[in-house]
Order: sequence, then C-alpha cells, then structure tokens
Amino acid sequence: MDFWDHIICLDNKFKVIFVAEIIFMSKILIIGAGRSSSSLIDYFLSNAKTHSWHITIADTNKQAVESKISKYQDVAAAVAFDVHNVALRESMIKEADFVVSMLPALMHGEVARDCVRLGKHLATASYVSQDMKDLDKEAKSKNLLLLNECGLDPGIDHASAMKIIHEIQEKGGKVTGFKSFCGGLVAPESNDNPWGYKFSWNPRNVVLAGQGTAQFIENGKLKFIPYNRIYTQIETIKVEGYGNFDAYANRDSIGYKEPYGLTDVSTMLRGTLRMPGYCKAWNVFVKLGLTDDTYKIKNADALTYTDLLESFLPKGNSSVKEKLVAFMGSDINAEVMAKLEYLELFANRPIKLKEGSPAELLQNLLEEKWLLKEGDKDMIVMQHQFEYELKGAHKKLISSLVVIGDDEVHTAMAKTVGLPLAITIKNFLTGKFKLYGVQIPTVKEIYEPMLTELEELGIRFTETEVA
Repeated sequence: MDFWDHIICLDNKFKVIFVAEIIFMSKILIIGAGRSSSSLIDYFLSNAKTHSWHITIADTNKQAVESKISKYQDVAAAVAFDVHNVALRESMIKEADFVVSMLPALMHGEVARDCVRLGKHLATASYVSQDMKDLDKEAKSKNLLLLNECGLDPGIDHASAMKIIHEIQEKGGKVTGFKSFCGGLVAPESNDNPWGYKFSWNPRNVVLAGQGTAQFIENGKLKFIPYNRIYTQIETIKVEGYGNFDAYANRDSIGYKEPYGLTDVSTMLRGTLRMPGYCKAWNVFVKLGLTDDTYKIKNADALTYTDLLESFLPKGNSSVKEKLVAFMGSDINAEVMAKLEYLELFANRPIKLKEGSPAELLQNLLEEKWLLKEGDKDMIVMQHQFEYELKGAHKKLISSLVVIGDDEVHTAMAKTVGLPLAITIKNFLTGKFKLYGVQIPTVKEIYEPMLTELEELGIRFTETEVA
C-alpha cells in the first residue's frame, strides 16, 4: 500500500488535521531586504517555528541578510540574488510556496509573471500595476493570490478607511466626503535639520514624488493639479499632539472611488504629508528642473552643486544666490533659503557622481544630508477625514495614526510597511481567508484580522467626532 492509499484509509477528522499541517509547512521566499523590509523579515522569522515555515531571503547583499538571520539558521537561509538573472529567479520561485516581493515597484512584473506561470502566490506592498491586472484572470483560474497595496500607503490606509466606511454604512449612514493623508517623516526628537525630513524609505521615490498630474474631486467638481503647481497648492492638516503639517495631493484619488464603494461621494482626495515649509522649499527644485529624471548630465563630477544650480538659472552678473532669488520671486523667503543653505547649494560642494540625471544628482546629495543617523527615529503620520450623513444630520469624523520608530533600522516606516503585509500573508497561509487573483485590503476578510493584530502590536488609530 503506497502513501496515498494510506491517506484514503484515514478518517475524515485526521484528514483535515493532516491537510492543515501540509498547508502550514510553507516555504516563503522574500525577494529584497532593503530598508522597508526589516520588520517584515523579523515577523516571519519569529513566527517560523510556530507555523512550520522555512524562510529564504534573496538580496543582492547576501552578507547583510546573513547577519539578520544569524539566530534563525534552522528556519531561514540567505541567497545572493539578481532579479535580472532569469534562470536563478525562476528556480527560486519554483521552490517556494509563497513569494514576497519587496523590490522596487517597477521590478514586480517579471516576478509576478513567473509566479502565476509556476503556480505560486505573490504579495507586494506596491500599487496594483497593469502587469498585475493583466494576470488577474489567470491567477483566479489557478486559485493563486496576488496581494498588493498591503503596506502603509497603500495598505493600512485602505484597511483603516474601509473599516470606518463600512461602520458608517452599517449604521445606515452615507459617506459624502473622504480625505486621506499620510507622511513618512522624522520624529520630533530626531528632527535636527531645517527641512524636517530624513529618509526612511526609497530616496528615489521621494525625489520623484508628485510627478504627473494630481486628480481628485472636491465639492462635486473634478480637480487637476499639474506637477509644476503640486507643491504650491497645499493645505494644512492638524494632528492632535503633533501640530500642523503641509499636505499635497497624490496623483490619482479618483481611482479609489470604486474600490472604496464611494462612487457618488462629492469629495475624494488622497494626499502626502510633510513638515510645514517643506513644500515651499521643494518647489524650488521643481521650478528649476532639478527633479527631472529624463536625461543625463555627463562629467558631473567636474561640477559643484553651486555650478549645477547656476546652470538652471537665467544668465546674469549677480551671484548664484541673487539669481535664484530673482528667478523664484515671491516663491522664496528666508526660511526657504535656510533650507537650501543647509544642503550646501551655495558652498561649492563637489558632486560625487560621474554621471546622472538632475534628479539623481540631487538624490545623491540628499542621501547624505537627510540620513537617519545612529539612534535617530522616524515617524509615520496618517489621518482620514470622513464627512457623512446619518439620520438627517451632517457629521465629521477624524481618524489619526502616529507611529514612532525604535531606531534607524527598526523604523516606523519598516513597521507600517512590513507588518500588515506579513500579517496578511500569515492569515492567508493559516486559512483565515481564501481570496484569489488581485486583492487589496479593502475587504473585511483581509482588513479585520490585520487591523486587530496591528493594534496588539501598538499600531492603532484614534477616532474623534468633530462637531
């Protein structure tokens, strides 16, 4: 009698137990171990024995990964990885049961196609791309999960917003307005530069943020803000205990009307938070063209940042600083100049890159000046604003979240990006929900257990009704 004959002879109760054990014995492949991955990796490692998981972490820096898993060698392994090595990528995905891609968003496509072709589940914290949408039908036909937008923003924002939207609707209310804002910032105790900003996630994304045209709905009217005005049309958001923040509109807020079930809402806006004054100063770079990533400046290392700045200014006999003030006009003031001077833009600081786009050269400078130093803490701030009608009365509810990081490695950003993703993968692998194809955390099966566990881990919202 072979193995499967033995299984057929087992009673139903034992069959269920045995099948559950097979599901729990999962091989999880994590691709990418960058700055946003630390909490996700820690979560999987600390839960590996409980759920009989084996964790493989693939990254270009194998040595750095080995230091992270030194206490978990019995349940984890590190592998040197190049996403462009097709044979290696396919072989590793083939060996996995569940793949977690923590790569930059543009790299998810090839991984996703491999996963669906090879019959593997996939999760990312990134926005649903066209690559993912194109794979939805095939993934559903194969009972494969393609989980996306399950980090911070997007991720926790969806989950926490949908919780309240559903609660309002279950009371018989109707949501008439929704605004949502989020920012990855520096904690007050580590805020020691005039920008009030340090990198806790991908610097490139920060430098290129806002490019494109923001579109949203305000008081029933369609609104557009092109990139050249995005940092000038801002609003002020107040978070109790933490003061005021600048808020600028994200690219596409309208696209979330349908996923949120708010098809007839009169106001729909999603935005990004920065410290007061940041947007006015960043607009200098936008107006000059220093965030352009479409061409390369060769022999850049022969220039200083003062030279670079001057190259974008109209000609004249005055100093670079004077030319800049004249060029910006009313869009510049003493506070903005203090921020620019902090970056040593007028101090003939050498450019280190041999070649790069204006955005890359700017990024290289900011990565030094906006570095989270040893012991520094970052801060996540999120706020939802709901307006709704209930029993003939107009109401407003504010839901806010503030998370402070532990240090420069175990950041608030890493926690809020990695934990919701890891928790949701665990919930799927342990059978708490069965959904396939492209999914985001807007459904109760996903967001309820995720938010419950996040609260247990100290990530919780405060809700206030506004008169």
